[in-house]
Amino acid sequence: MIILASASPRREELLHLITDDFKVVVSCVDEDAQIADAKKLVRFLAEKKAADVARSNPHDVVIGADTVVEAGGEIFGKPAGLADARRMIGAMSGQTHFVHTGVCVIKGDVRVSEVCSTAVTFNTVGKEELEHYLRTEDIMDKAGAYAIQGGAAKFIARIEGCFFNVVGLPVSKLYQILQRFNEKQVM
Repeated sequence: MIILASASPRREELLHLITDDFKVVVSCVDEDAQIADAKKLVRFLAEKKAADVARSNPHDVVIGADTVVEAGGEIFGKPAGLADARRMIGAMSGQTHFVHTGVCVIKGDVRVSEVCSTAVTFNTVGKEELEHYLRTEDIMDKAGAYAIQGGAAKFIARIEGCFFNVVGLPVSKLYQILQRFNEKQVM
């Protein structure tokens, strides 16, 4: 059985692009970590989530994932409130930032971890359009306070890399990892 160790409905939706034969078991680990390097942070948290669920499911394939935005050397997770979301979008306005997703797949003693990074360039976001966006979009559970597949799409000038990584799960990379485990569900 494949288990997704995530409460994210977007990750669940994206995993359906690979297989319908999985279940969700949410990891309850503390995601607070003092790691300043964004790529190391998402790898660490993905591994922590997967290991947490794998302890109770040692014969299953467990997938853990974590996503952050890195802009101007700062790591943006989920915003703490509207002021934080405003600050994040403002920092990305007219700039290129990076979305990093760590993915960890564990089955028994075998563990494979990878990080996927995508460069996203925002157009300049005006003050009025930013305020409208903050009023009309559900952004509080999204790293960097935006969803590329939602209302923030109008701000995006260019992406370089995996689109699905920005949504929260690098589908192609995960598919390649799962194939290493020879799971029939992903053929």
